[in-house]
Amino acid sequence: MKKIFIAMIVTLIGLAFTAPSFAVEHEFGGYWRVRMFSMKDFSGDDSGSMDSSMADTRTHLYYTAVINDNLKLVNKFEMDADWGSSASYGDIGADAVAIEVKNTYADFNLGALNAKVGTQGTVIQRGFVFDEDFSGVVLTSNGVIAKYIKVEENGDNAGDDITAYSLSYTADLDAVKLTPVFTYVDDDDDDSAWFIGLDVDADFGGTALWGTFIYNGGEDGSDDIKAWLAAAGTDITLSDMISFHGQAFYATGDDNAADDDIENFTTIDGQSYAWAEIMGEGIFDDYVSNNSPGVEISNITAANIGVTFVPMEKLSISADLWYARLNEVAAGADEDLGFEIDLSATYELVDGLSLDVVGAYLFADDGTTGNAANDENPWEVGTQLSLSF
Repeated sequence: MKKIFIAMIVTLIGLAFTAPSFAVEHEFGGYWRVRMFSMKDFSGDDSGSMDSSMADTRTHLYYTAVINDNLKLVNKFEMDADWGSSASYGDIGADAVAIEVKNTYADFNLGALNAKVGTQGTVIQRGFVFDEDFSGVVLTSNGVIAKYIKVEENGDNAGDDITAYSLSYTADLDAVKLTPVFTYVDDDDDDSAWFIGLDVDADFGGTALWGTFIYNGGEDGSDDIKAWLAAAGTDITLSDMISFHGQAFYATGDDNAADDDIENFTTIDGQSYAWAEIMGEGIFDDYVSNNSPGVEISNITAANIGVTFVPMEKLSISADLWYARLNEVAAGADEDLGFEIDLSATYELVDGLSLDVVGAYLFADDGTTGNAANDENPWEVGTQLSLSF
């Protein structure tokens, strides 16, 4: 079977290059990385239950068939391997089947309307609502974007079908862009959730500002959803050598699980907003520290200030300080997750090939350690080699 599969692939590739092209243009691209990292004491104690030390490889291969000015077929494939793992091609022999389809969709124009139909990626409100690949439809025209996202399909099996719809419009006011967004999530059993929000982006020369505001409503059974999120950030460039950045976000938690109000900000599958290295799934996203919501932002207040220094061509160095706390906790528990310091350096070894070196340390508070007698501070070190084409 394996030999037949390989023969089919070789034949198809040969046909792609030898058959009449019919004016089709072929575009190829991709991304590749190798990471080596160690994570220690993410559990907040010395149990080692969340310790990790590993190396892995990720490859993305992109192929787009440009059929004409108004039609193309976009495909993206992914190959992942943990070095030494028998579950992937990282094992001895390196012949495991490990090709995943990330995207495959038709991208076409009908006058002023652009349509993308199939499996693709999209972002809703910077990832605070959604940032993931999905199967569905995205329609764009004159600043208006409509999205149909199939979240879950169970057919005749037990379980509910879940579908999300999102509509946004971007008003470009020169230095300021305003994007109101409405997202509705429909569940077959009459449960529903909706998000109404506003993204603000401003660029005043060397100072960039952004903000995101979301109200989360709906019903879950007999309970009413009443939650919200606010986030803001800035990037200030002082010169070619130095810039400052910062951000903060607040997402509500539920102060009383026994009442009829759900106040915990919660979105659909696919929510992903990366922030700190240890608490928020930075470059190395194997784990997040104990009790942190990670990229699924909920019930948390977090703030960051950082600086990026470019001492020479091809080298940049960044330092970030993060603080985070939970907004609502059980009686007797502690809210504070702690202060985190992230240090990173990026150097272009040769044109197109970059090396990242990262170190992070969390001065864990009781919200992370859970008041454990054998508490420990989480830390992380690692490197990443990457290229794109």
